[in-house]
Amino acid sequence: MTSSSSSSQATKRLAHSYPAGLRADALMEEDVAWSYEIDTERDGDQLDRSDRAALRRVAGLSTELEDITEVEYRQLRLERVVLVGVWTSGTVQDAENSLAELAALAETAGAVVLDGVIQRRDKPDAATYIGSGKADELRDIVLETGADTVICDGELSPGQLIHLEDVVKVKVIDRTALILDIFAQHAKSREGKAQVALAQMQYMLPRLRGWGQSLSRQMGGGRGGLATRGPGETKIETDRRRIREKMAKMRREIAEMKTGREIKRQERRRNKVPSVAIAGYTNAGKSSLLNRLTGAGVLVENALFATLDPTVRRAETPSGRVYTLADTVGFVRHLPHHLVEAFRSTMEEVGDADLILHVVDGSHPDPEEQLAAVREVIRDVGAGDVPEIVVINKADLADPLTLQRLLRIEKRSIAVSARTGQGIAELLALIDAELPRPAVQIEALVPYTHGKLVARVHSEGEVISEEHTAEGTLLKARVHEELAADLAPYTPTAAL
Repeated sequence: MTSSSSSSQATKRLAHSYPAGLRADALMEEDVAWSYEIDTERDGDQLDRSDRAALRRVAGLSTELEDITEVEYRQLRLERVVLVGVWTSGTVQDAENSLAELAALAETAGAVVLDGVIQRRDKPDAATYIGSGKADELRDIVLETGADTVICDGELSPGQLIHLEDVVKVKVIDRTALILDIFAQHAKSREGKAQVALAQMQYMLPRLRGWGQSLSRQMGGGRGGLATRGPGETKIETDRRRIREKMAKMRREIAEMKTGREIKRQERRRNKVPSVAIAGYTNAGKSSLLNRLTGAGVLVENALFATLDPTVRRAETPSGRVYTLADTVGFVRHLPHHLVEAFRSTMEEVGDADLILHVVDGSHPDPEEQLAAVREVIRDVGAGDVPEIVVINKADLADPLTLQRLLRIEKRSIAVSARTGQGIAELLALIDAELPRPAVQIEALVPYTHGKLVARVHSEGEVISEEHTAEGTLLKARVHEELAADLAPYTPTAAL
C-alpha cells in the first residue's frame, strides 16, 4: 500500500454541506446529527482504532456568510476560524455538543466558523494538544478553508499554544481566551470592566513570551557600585512584574467598588427584604425571565454572556410580599477559574440570596449537563446550601419527553416560557411559598396617627388581614422580631 493511500485512509472525513446563514443559536438548540460506525468488540478500555486514526469532521458548524450585506451591516472584518476538540470521555454526541457550544461562543465573539474537527484520544497531547500528525492535518484544513484562527475546545498550556501555532502557521487560541474576549466585549460597568481586565491578566501572566528579547535590561560593569553587577531584569521579567503590580491595583479597586453594593445589600437585610437570585447557564433566558417577572426592561439578546453586570429589581409575590430579584452572570461548561475568582464579588448576589431560581434551557440537547455545570460554580461561590427552584425555561420549544424527564428528576422544578408567559403564574406562587416567612404572628390595633407602622407591616411583613375601625387599623400579620417589638404597645395584651 502506498503512503498516499494509507494517509487518505488514516484521515477519515465525513462529507457534509454547510447551509448558508446557519446561526450559532440554532446550534445550541438542535442536535448535531451525523452517522458513524463503531466496532463493538473492544479490548479493555482501549480506544477504537478508527477513532484514534482520524480527525472527525463535525457537520453543521459553519456560520460563513454568503450575503455581503450582512457583513457590511456588522461593520467589522469577521475572523475566519476552524474549531478543534479532543474527545477523551463520554459519547461522540457529548463531544459534538461541546464543539457546537464552542461554535456559538466563537460567533458571539464575532467570528465565522468554517469547519470543526474532533480527535479521539485518551488525553490531550502534551505538546500540540492533538498530536503532531493530526496537527499537520489540521494545517491542511486551515489552508483549504482559508482560516486565520484555530480555536481549541479546552484550556491549552503555554507550550501547547506555541507548538500548535508553529505547525498550523496561524493564530491559535483556547476556550478560556475566547470566553475572556466575549466578557471584554460585553462588560459595560466600571466594575465589570475591571473584573474582566483582572481575569485577562491572570490568564496572560504565565503565557508571556520573550520573543527573543531575553537579554538583561541592566548590564554589569561596576559603575553602579555594590549589588549592581551582573544581569538585571529581562524584558519578560519586567513585563511580569508590571502585570503583577497592575493586578494588585485592580484587586484593590474591585474591593472598593464592592463596598457600594455591600451597603445596599446590608440595607435590604436590615429591612428584612427577602432576596431571590436568578442563576443559570448562559443564554438560558435569565434576563427574559427577570423582565417577565418584574417588567424590568433589562437587555435581552440571543447571545452568550449578554448579561455581565448584575441587575437587582423589586418584585411582589401574589400575596403582596415584597422581595428583590437579581439577574446574574451566566455560567458555562468549564468556566475559567480566573473568571470565577474575578467575578466572585458579583456572584455574591447568589450566595446571599434566600432562594435561587436555577434557570435551564429546556430546548438544549443536554440540559442535565448545564445543570451540573452551574451547580459546580454555585458551590464554588459558597451558595451550595441556598434553597433552589429549577426553572425549565423555553418550554414552548422543548421536547415534551425532555420536559417530563427533567420534572421527574428535579423534585423542586417547574416548566415555564419567559417568551409566551406559560407557567409564570405558577412560578410566582411557588416563589411565594418558598420564600422565608416572618417568624412572629401578631394582631395589633394601630392608631391612624401611626400610619408609618402600617406601611412597614406591608413592606416588611406579610399581612393576613386588615380592617379599618373607629380606633385605628386592625392588623393580623406575620412580622420579624424588630417590627413585632415596635407593634407591641398596640397589641390586645398590651391594652390589658
